[in-house]
Amino acid sequence: MPTRKNSRAASGSGTIRQRPGGRWEGRYTVGRDPGTGKQKQKSIYGDTQREVRQKLARITADVDNGTYTDPSKLTVGAWLDIWLAEYIGNVKPFTVASYNTQGRVHIKPALGAVKLSALNTHTIQAFYNKLHRGSDGKPGLSPKTVKNIHGVLHKALAQAVKLGYLKYNPSDACALPRWERKEIKPLEEADTVAFLKAVQGHKFELVYIVDLFTGMRQGEILGLQWSAVDFDAGTITISKQLQKEKKKGGQYYLATIKNERTRRIAPAPSIMGLLRKRKVEQAECRLKAGAAWDNSMNLVFTNEIGGHLAHVTVYNNFKRIVAALGIPESRFHDLRHSYAVAALQSGDDVKSVQETLGHHTAAFTLDVYGHVSERMRKESAARMEAYYASVSKL
Repeated sequence: MPTRKNSRAASGSGTIRQRPGGRWEGRYTVGRDPGTGKQKQKSIYGDTQREVRQKLARITADVDNGTYTDPSKLTVGAWLDIWLAEYIGNVKPFTVASYNTQGRVHIKPALGAVKLSALNTHTIQAFYNKLHRGSDGKPGLSPKTVKNIHGVLHKALAQAVKLGYLKYNPSDACALPRWERKEIKPLEEADTVAFLKAVQGHKFELVYIVDLFTGMRQGEILGLQWSAVDFDAGTITISKQLQKEKKKGGQYYLATIKNERTRRIAPAPSIMGLLRKRKVEQAECRLKAGAAWDNSMNLVFTNEIGGHLAHVTVYNNFKRIVAALGIPESRFHDLRHSYAVAALQSGDDVKSVQETLGHHTAAFTLDVYGHVSERMRKESAARMEAYYASVSKL
């Protein structure tokens, strides 16, 4: 058993010692008891001396700065507010809004009044189960939504552990509802032909066609800027997406793309030709609009006076078109899936498709479109069988 070591001065006003059993303890002073005049001391713990020293440094700095909060009095709701305000880092505004919404709508109503130090795994598990099952006549949330809520709570509690407010993260051991990826529904070839005929002359015709043959996400194509289109090289650089603030009356703005990984794609020459056509159309619109023209974001796809297109407007128009074609279940995102499936079936390798779509890994692309590659393998086997039959007769 490790021998007990003498207390030693740490940064700030704390001390560190190793307890019987091997764990390390840090003690710090948070003032004096008004009745007795004695110092009020608190303890934090960790598996290593370095871990405790780091926690102690952060806490004593908060004490010195007057920002310290006694963990025993801190509620989950109060800590969530502190975490959202001070510790989530330099994340996108859209993500900040999402975190705040999850906290306000789901986490704080259920767990906000619970003392942070009293929060346990069972309480959190019951919270997740109730979200998934539903209650009071309200339908349950999807496994993916529960997972997102868990992600916010887990991050907040992980920071509380780092600061020494908790000994461990009680959400670590929670079991999340099983999430099964929704089956993708790319357009069949006959549906693609019908769709292309249906959008002829539509005000969003080029939006839909370019998306169908490049696989861009909706925000990416609506946020596509002319500066990203290189006609000489025949490429498009995708680095921005059009987003809307998640609040009533929120404004549209250009944000970095998902995964923040800029990518360059090389569309078919016909698609680049359509973009040239779009540039001419936009110039004509600018002349007609005169002083009313305002395309300050230099967008490729705009309305008649240069303003951005709204996601919901483009989506609703798409839904009306596919409903009229008898495929009402199709979503705008299925244009992206349709591109991926067509690319794979045309012989593009998975790595190329992954890079064009902007997936993090080729493994993820295979996971999403595995059924396509399986069909391709079977078709390959059938071709090889036919070849074998032809040569074996010679």
